[in-house]
Amino acid sequence: MTERIFHVFAALLLFAAAASAQTTATAGSNLTVQQVLAALITNQGVQTSDFEKDREAAEATRATLTRALLSSVATLPVSSSSSGFSYRLNPALGTAERASDTFGPFYIERAVTAGAKQASVGFTLQYASFTSLDGNDLRDGSFITTANRFADETQPFDTEALTLDVTTRTATFFANFGVNDRVDIGGAVPIVRLDVHGSSLNTYRGRPLLKTTGVAERVGLADVAVRSKVRLTSDGPGAVAAAVEARLPTGREEDLLGAGTMALRFQGLASYEAGSASVHGNFTLGTGGIGREVSYGGAVAVAATPRLTVVGEFLARRIAGLQHVTTITAPHPRLRGVTTTRLTPSGEDEITAFTDAGVKWNLSGAWLLHAHVLMPLSDNGLTARFTPTLAMDYSFAR
Repeated sequence: MTERIFHVFAALLLFAAAASAQTTATAGSNLTVQQVLAALITNQGVQTSDFEKDREAAEATRATLTRALLSSVATLPVSSSSSGFSYRLNPALGTAERASDTFGPFYIERAVTAGAKQASVGFTLQYASFTSLDGNDLRDGSFITTANRFADETQPFDTEALTLDVTTRTATFFANFGVNDRVDIGGAVPIVRLDVHGSSLNTYRGRPLLKTTGVAERVGLADVAVRSKVRLTSDGPGAVAAAVEARLPTGREEDLLGAGTMALRFQGLASYEAGSASVHGNFTLGTGGIGREVSYGGAVAVAATPRLTVVGEFLARRIAGLQHVTTITAPHPRLRGVTTTRLTPSGEDEITAFTDAGVKWNLSGAWLLHAHVLMPLSDNGLTARFTPTLAMDYSFAR
């Protein structure tokens, strides 16, 4: 069985390497993802005699979109380090027994530890297709970045529209080890394929002109996570734990695969196990990376059968500098009777929130299959309508 696991992992790694080689060859450009975004947004077609302000607004829009992409790719949620199986020592029998009837949440970390010398390994496969930025549709050509209108007309005579198709495919390999009954250590290694296809269209007096097109297709290592968890309370239905996670700057920042600097996340964890049901809560403070982070979330897990757990989760976070894109309208500085509309960050950090639901199924022995879907609860930030995820993990018996 162990040999089969390593064969699966090796096949996935070879697939990722092959995909990386193919994607680099077909990208057709040496431009980084950040450079492609800059060309699409800041390369203006028809000047408005207010070039510096237009350029400043376009640059602010590019920076906001870049941070939104980074928050969705470089800081993507990593599956919980806790194995679906957790054990504790029964002093009366001198043997290990299951510490929980449920297999726990997906992203929310539970305070229960895996158990002394209990190890698990696994991988997740996740797909996301981002369709909107702060409620603006990125696919249908309606995302106007600049517009100029005469005061006595109802429609702009000059517009700049951005169309953007952004998808990610992520394979994450993770492992967890129980140092003892109170301490777990683990890590996660994400490999991301990021595809960005975009175009910029200038329309002047009803005459469209395709201004810029850009393609960036990259596969690479994202920021690796190393983490540890310490249970602070003794055995019982309720548990409290503290955890720390370091995101190492292993992903290429210029291709939006990494934050460029190390990030640290400090977590407070609480769980309560009541027979076939369990509830979990997390509170996180983060520093470094793309900005200071405050996040929180909760989960409910119910063992529908001894081999099937149904999970529902809620997650929310605020990252410093991740701001809502809004429009501002001001009189043109040189053309009387003309107003100019531009995109600009709102100046206030926004909260992004998600819900996640799915199942964990014990296929056989120590094999556990995860299937769940992540969905946004608002249109804040860069959002996908839904993000499906499949995962498999295996726990080694002591």
